[in-house]
Amino acid sequence: MQGDGAGQDQDSELSCRNGAQNGESSSTGEAHSNGLESVTNNGNTVNNNGVSAPPESSNSTVDTRKKKRLSQCEEDVIRLIGQHLHDLGLNQTVDLLMQESGCRLEHPSATKFRNHVMEGEWDKAESDLNELKALMHSPSAIVRMKFLLLQQKYLEYLEDGKVLEALQVLRAELTPLKYNTERIHILSGYLMCSHAEDLRAKAEWEGKGTASRTKLLDKLQTYLPPSVMLPPRRLQTLLKQAVELQRERCLYHNTKLDSGLDSVSLLLDHACSRKQFPCYTQQILTEHCNEVWFCKFSNNGTKLATGSKDTTVILWHVDTETQQLKLMKTLEGHAYGVSYLAWSPDDTYLIACGPDDCSELWLWNVQTGELRTKMSQSHEDSLTSVAWNPDGKRFVTGGQRGQFYQCDLDGNLLDSWEGVRVQCLWCLNDGRTMLASDTHQRIRGYNFEDLTDRNIVQEDHPIMSFTVSKNGRLALLNVATQGVHLWDLQDRVLVRKYQGVTQGFYTIHSGFGGHNEDFIASGSEDHKVYIWHRRSELPIAELTGHTRTVNCVSWNPVLPGLLASASDDGTVRIWGPAPFLDVQEADGLNDCSSMDS
Repeated sequence: MQGDGAGQDQDSELSCRNGAQNGESSSTGEAHSNGLESVTNNGNTVNNNGVSAPPESSNSTVDTRKKKRLSQCEEDVIRLIGQHLHDLGLNQTVDLLMQESGCRLEHPSATKFRNHVMEGEWDKAESDLNELKALMHSPSAIVRMKFLLLQQKYLEYLEDGKVLEALQVLRAELTPLKYNTERIHILSGYLMCSHAEDLRAKAEWEGKGTASRTKLLDKLQTYLPPSVMLPPRRLQTLLKQAVELQRERCLYHNTKLDSGLDSVSLLLDHACSRKQFPCYTQQILTEHCNEVWFCKFSNNGTKLATGSKDTTVILWHVDTETQQLKLMKTLEGHAYGVSYLAWSPDDTYLIACGPDDCSELWLWNVQTGELRTKMSQSHEDSLTSVAWNPDGKRFVTGGQRGQFYQCDLDGNLLDSWEGVRVQCLWCLNDGRTMLASDTHQRIRGYNFEDLTDRNIVQEDHPIMSFTVSKNGRLALLNVATQGVHLWDLQDRVLVRKYQGVTQGFYTIHSGFGGHNEDFIASGSEDHKVYIWHRRSELPIAELTGHTRTVNCVSWNPVLPGLLASASDDGTVRIWGPAPFLDVQEADGLNDCSSMDS
């Protein structure tokens, strides 16, 4: 739209207008419509960034030929660019952009309001609200805006030591608004502050100046339509949202989301390579001499424990720099094979359980390698599963024989629950609720304090094992003949069924992992490890290398690119990103096959 001298309606929320209305200053010190001040200096216009603009007679005169009318989207983009350039201090460029496009950065009333706020001219800013009221979707918000202005005025008076003036604002201006009386009571307490530093600390306020006034403007803007005043740093906000959305949609993204824009290129779409994902065999641990039934990284990610049919537990040290594992010590003496392991919350202790006919539980001190407790309530018991209380001082154990127990670190019985045939156990973060999957194809919650229980999950087939996310919201189940199911424990609904895995009646343990637990991994009876993005039912990777059933997987909780798997073939495989090879060699690795999803 090209300006021809005819003005448009001033009361509209249109963001475009003719060039004469937005790019030129008619008198010394007049505010531009883009919110900038200009003064004249020897015939040249000087913006507040200190750069002189040549007089209009120069060759920089804007082309006045007719231009096609801009669409709303095009106007929005121009305003966003203008705001960003303004924030960078490129004010002269903003003037030219607005003049040539026929757009304005914001409504003239908003510009006037902005300048008065930033200059601390509170009476004028309050007067400006009357002009802005007609442009607002919700005129009632004027009271809230006025409250914010007066609050800043009050605090600045206090900081300057003008206690009487501040008291006058509190009594004669803020209180009559009859808005947020609780906040007014808090503000009145600041009158007792002995000095400015005390005031800033108690009010959690930056103090008089540009920082606090800018923050105030950001709050005030939320009550104004964007056609009147753009939200602060709007372009950066949109770009951050775009980057975050691309990362969320990236199936292989497995690193912390950096909210800043400096670490990414805006010129390309975000895409993580599969080679950055734990799809490749880094190590094969062969120290066990029989089937490996279980593996679990410690909570701090520095150790891995593996349990085997050979009756031993092996502890491995994880080098967090090289992500290589070395054997630390072997824990021996179990009468049965080791089919389940659980680290205490502080990683001081490790509990080992056996298969269905095992009535013993072994509690090891990891630091010393000494057996602290060997527990057996009865030879008729089956202690095949265990879960630690978050306090690290108690644990719950049970099995298929019909009862489970709460015990202390010395194996002393604290409580017991009769008649429950336990397949798998988990203690929620509240420290009171135990989840137990039983032979009725369900998971129930048991509270040892008030002796109540309730149904949470009901499946149509046996639940072979389950695990719970860190936040306690989601449960991951391996269901006989069905595969891996994701449940929402709070809403008690089945969220997703993951496809691909072969799950019969063997006990296979799956797990959450990767950054923010965005991924799910499970072993399978077809000798593979399957990995899914939590939101996708189809696997994003199938890891091959094992030659028999993969019984258990464990994702390192600290190193999101490190995964361990234990198999009946007697080995533990450590999976990580592709080694540093050229692209053709990396493509030639056959450890991982990508799946379309």
